[in-house]
Amino acid sequence: MAKKVYIHPLPVRIWHWIHAAGIVLLVLSGLQIRYVDYLHFLSFEQAVYVHNVIGFIVIFDYALWFLFYTFTGKIKLYFPTGEELVKGSIRQAMFYGYGIFKGDPNPHKITPDNKFNPMQKQAYLMIMLLLLPIQIITGLLLWRVGFFSDIVIFFGIKAIHAVHVLLFFFFASFIIAHFYLATLGHTFFAHFKAMFTGYEEEEEH
Repeated sequence: MAKKVYIHPLPVRIWHWIHAAGIVLLVLSGLQIRYVDYLHFLSFEQAVYVHNVIGFIVIFDYALWFLFYTFTGKIKLYFPTGEELVKGSIRQAMFYGYGIFKGDPNPHKITPDNKFNPMQKQAYLMIMLLLLPIQIITGLLLWRVGFFSDIVIFFGIKAIHAVHVLLFFFFASFIIAHFYLATLGHTFFAHFKAMFTGYEEEEEH
């Protein structure tokens, strides 16, 4: 019988689904903008408009995430301990790469104060506090090149564009990886269900 633990508060669940939908729409509209000669589900002008609107929604949503996690102190959930950086990450990697196929239990036990495993902490910390802010900044610079002309000239429009596109491909790949990893609960839909109900189910052994 599965034991239920309340892990995801309502504000976090709302943020998660808005953010998830926003990133997917940014990837799709970005693909249309990038490959306008090959994809035709939107016109170039429509894709740019959608990309800009969704981009600002994601920026606002990110600001809510940052304020919520900072002022509630929950931001510490994203910072791994010294042991987690090496030993914990190795144990988790061995589980994902080998143990899970043998039916071994997940070495990480989810609790409200420690809901991310060591690998998740490092990945999410890099994404939320480094890569996503860089993507937001480069997106804003490309959105209004003239307004930010001094910054654009300093870094170079090609360099800014290259960083934005490379991160675009990273986030597109991350969506696929994130979806796969979300299926690795004790049942296929366990983690998906938790992001609707707030309760993670932990199989008792």
